Formats: sequence, structure tokens, C-alpha cells
Amino acid sequence: MLRQRVLTALALGAIALLAVFLLPHGAMMAVLALLVIAGAWEWSAFPGFTHYSARLGYVALIALGVAGTWALGNVGADLSVLLYTAVMWWLVALAWIVIFPGAVSGASAGVAGLFVLIPAWLALVRLHEQAPALMLFLLLLVVAADVGAYFAGRQFGRNKLAPRVSPGKTWEGVLGGLAGAAIVAVIGVRFFTVPVVPFVGLSLVAVLASVVGDLTESLFKRHAGVKDSGSLLPGHGGVLDRVDSVTAAAPVFLVGLERLGLFR
Repeated sequence: MLRQRVLTALALGAIALLAVFLLPHGAMMAVLALLVIAGAWEWSAFPGFTHYSARLGYVALIALGVAGTWALGNVGADLSVLLYTAVMWWLVALAWIVIFPGAVSGASAGVAGLFVLIPAWLALVRLHEQAPALMLFLLLLVVAADVGAYFAGRQFGRNKLAPRVSPGKTWEGVLGGLAGAAIVAVIGVRFFTVPVVPFVGLSLVAVLASVVGDLTESLFKRHAGVKDSGSLLPGHGGVLDRVDSVTAAAPVFLVGLERLGLFR
């Protein structure tokens, strides 16, 4: 299983690297939209939709949201409210996981998908527009956190993080993820020539958000009675299983860059 995960991760990494730096911004927007649509198809199982028509309708709703966001941005509308709403949503999701992990319904799962997928598309698009290297940095940050959490959790994991949501995750894994991300963040400081403390601090906050994103998907998967969101990626599951962390980290990272004056 580990070998399969590594091979798939390497292939995805190569594809992501080429896409981020070689595709024109418009093409990258379209690729990200396709990923969101694929994620919407997988998410449509969480509310309990069983008929293709219902699932396709949900995908169409998400696609319409992405198209509407693109259209509004194209005419110069201020879309900051969508990003700030996403940040607020992830705070709500954290409280949900901690306090009411069993309070999930089909309706809440369906609405949550809107807050997860559409703002993530916008945040990644804006990061790529500002600098492809910023978008790649975020992806590397999340990957480093995932790798650190995986190995630290396997080696030292004792204390469960959220046993009612994802029994396999531990606090030791979170600390290992933060350590891995901190290394990438320090490298990012030198590459982007930004102040150490705010940039590293923001990077670690984005990683903590990525943990919430991962747990949120686990919350809805548990409600839907599925182990993986899909089977498209060998060793990883579905698209959502690979990008759930990014959906939370991206808007938090972008808003943080703007608030700290690191994003112009």
C-alpha cells in the first residue's frame, strides 16, 4: 500500500509541477475547475444522493457556483467576502468536529460542499495569478504536513486526535505534520524573501486548517458510510481524499497573506 501511495504521489506531483508552471493562467483556472467538479461528484455521495440525476444536479450547482464566481471576478467584483466566509466556515467546521461530530444530516453535508469547494477554487486561482510559485508552495506545505503526520503518527501515535471522526489520526501525527511544514516554511521564507515570523506562523496556521479540512471530509464520509470518497487515485482514494487538506488551507493561506501585507 505504501509503495502504491508513493508512486501515485510522485506521478501527481510531476503533473502538478508541470501544470502550475507551464499552463497559462486561463488554462490553470479551467483545470482547477475540473478538479472541483470531480470533487463535487464525490461530495454528492455525502448528502446521501443515490440517483445519478440528483448527483449530477449537485455537480451542476457547484459548477454554476464556480462559473458565477469567475464571471463576477471578470467584471471586477470584490470577491473577498467569499474568502472570508470560507475562513469563517472552517472555524465553524472545527467547532462542529470538536463539539457535535455526530450532528450530520444530508442537508448539512450538501450545504457544506458549497463552502468547501467554491472558495477553494477561488483561492487557488488567485494564488496562481499572483505567482505560480506561491500556489506550488502551498501544495508542498500540505504535502510536507501529510508526510510528517503519516510517519510521526505511525511511529509515535498514542493520543487520538478526534476518535469519533477519524480514529487513525493522533496528536503526535499533527505535531509531526507541523514539524515537516515548518521546514518547508523556512525554505519559503528564503525563496520569497519575506519576514520569518509572520510567514512561518501563517504557514503553520494554514497547516492546522488543512487538518480541519481532512477531518471535515472524514466527518462526512463517516456519515455516508464510505471509507474513501472515490477510487480514481490508487493508494489515495478519490480526488477529495487527496485535496481535502488543500480546500481548507488555500483560503486561510490567501487571506493571511493579504492581511499580513505579503500578498500584493
